[in-house]
Amino acid sequence: MKLPRRDFVKSLTAGAALAPAINTPLVKSGDNYDVAVIGAGVFGAWIAYQLRQAGKKVVILDAYGAANSRSSSGGESRVIRMGYGADEIYARWARRSLTLWQELSERAGPPLFHRTGVLWMARDADPYSLSSLRTLQKLGVAFEKLSRGELEKRYPQIAFGPITWGILEPESGALMARRAVQTLVQEAIKSGADYLPEAVRTPAGKGRLTHITTRSNATISAANFVFACGPWLPKVFPDLLKDRIHPTRQEVFFFGAPPGDRRFAPPALPVWADFGDEIYGIPDLENRGFKIAFDRHGPAFDPDTGEREVTAEGVAAVRKYLARRFPDLKDAPLVEARVCQYENTSNGDFLIDRHTAFDNVWLVGGGSGHGFKHGPALGEYVAARIIEGGAIEPRFTLATKAKAQKRTVY
Repeated sequence: MKLPRRDFVKSLTAGAALAPAINTPLVKSGDNYDVAVIGAGVFGAWIAYQLRQAGKKVVILDAYGAANSRSSSGGESRVIRMGYGADEIYARWARRSLTLWQELSERAGPPLFHRTGVLWMARDADPYSLSSLRTLQKLGVAFEKLSRGELEKRYPQIAFGPITWGILEPESGALMARRAVQTLVQEAIKSGADYLPEAVRTPAGKGRLTHITTRSNATISAANFVFACGPWLPKVFPDLLKDRIHPTRQEVFFFGAPPGDRRFAPPALPVWADFGDEIYGIPDLENRGFKIAFDRHGPAFDPDTGEREVTAEGVAAVRKYLARRFPDLKDAPLVEARVCQYENTSNGDFLIDRHTAFDNVWLVGGGSGHGFKHGPALGEYVAARIIEGGAIEPRFTLATKAKAQKRTVY
């Protein structure tokens, strides 16, 4: 069953979906795609966009729509920073991605990237922060090393407690996540990609996959298939991935500063991360509130059916932290909260590899809470592997994804 292209884009004018509608001709009978990308989150969107830039015929599918509220890419904002300890590959990818995010932001009109700077709060001889300094210096990434006195003078709204020094990345900042992904998918559609808001059935067989079938029994034929389904990957391929990618429940909070108080908004406050307490925050962007969340893995979570109400325990924990580190916000009202999810691999490395049963099916995921920023570089990398071939970076392969969780990438 072939769907006319007008049906592929019919949902683009509904609610918060992509807009405006794209006027395109009907799909011709017997059309085949070069690549079908399943998943219109940040990974799938950038892969599809890069493939279209290379002239490939692409269709994008997503069960709930691009950057939907159930997805890991559907939140208000995400951090982009270069600091990754000694993990140089991620620092390089983040630097490349920042350039492409900035270019997209410039094309988009309302900014998708806010250059707030990113502040790392460090304690004494913190090995991760010291490794980050060495990597940033090696790669030529701009940074400032700040003493405790310099931190207190520059950011008097922060009670630094055990923090003794810090690293400021002045070129880094925050991305408007949901809007950025939807903008990118729209660009891919305008450049000729098709878009289908449909769920896909798990493919059967082995060897070379010729087509996939949607829940409505539409058939999509392609030479290659990319499953970039985020937390749905272990549900689409349970036999292969249910013990290798673990979606976890993550709570995010937005607090309201006192009226007229701009100390908790840019430029007075950057994005910040307190690695010792496994917590991070984003200043008040576009008047949505001061964002704060723990960077710890929560309990197992189902992205389809999981309840998305934050817990009283979660609110109490972040309020306790605010009272210590941002005392003027200790009684601030909670103006917004949401539940999203990480999709964690065993150690935090991404999954980029072929399916073990199909030589033309790619599995791309395992963002593990830090993947959003890397979308552009990952998109280039996956597109190049599909078009040009070449060996896959060993740490991204399926073979390195153990069943026991032992996070090493932050």
